[in-house]
Amino acid sequence: MTTINPYLIFNGTCEAAFLFYQSVFGGEIPYLGKFKDMPKDADSPELSEEDGNRVMHVCLSVGSMMLMGSDSNSASGDVTFGSNVSISVNVESKEEADKIFNGLSEQGNPHMPMNDTFWGAYFGMLTDQFGINWMVNFDKNGKQ
Repeated sequence: MTTINPYLIFNGTCEAAFLFYQSVFGGEIPYLGKFKDMPKDADSPELSEEDGNRVMHVCLSVGSMMLMGSDSNSASGDVTFGSNVSISVNVESKEEADKIFNGLSEQGNPHMPMNDTFWGAYFGMLTDQFGINWMVNFDKNGKQ
C-alpha cells in the first residue's frame, strides 16, 4: 500500500513543533534522533553544539498516518518557509474539527475560522506558530 507522509523541515524548532503536534493529535513519537547521534565516519563534518542538538529525523504516528520532520543545519542552510505547502486534516466530527483547529491555532494565525461551506463541509484554515499551513475539514456528507 502506498502512503503519503508529510515531511516538515524546521530551522531548529523541529522537536518543539513535534511535541506540540503530539499534544494536539495524540499519538506516539517512535523515533527522534539528533544530528549528534548519527554514526561518525571520515567524511562526517564536525558539528557545532547547536547543529548537534538539532533533530536529524523524527516521526509522529497518528492513527494510520506518519508525520515526519527534521531540522536544517549549517551544512544545508536554513529553510525558507513558503505558503505553498498545507497539510489537510480530515476528521470524523465537528467537535474533533474544532478541537484540532483550536489546538493548532494556539499562538498561530487562523486565516479562515471553522465554518460551514458551500461544498457541504465544516472547514477552516490556519498557519500554526511554526509557520506550517493547515486545512481542517469535516465532511458532513461523509465524503472526503
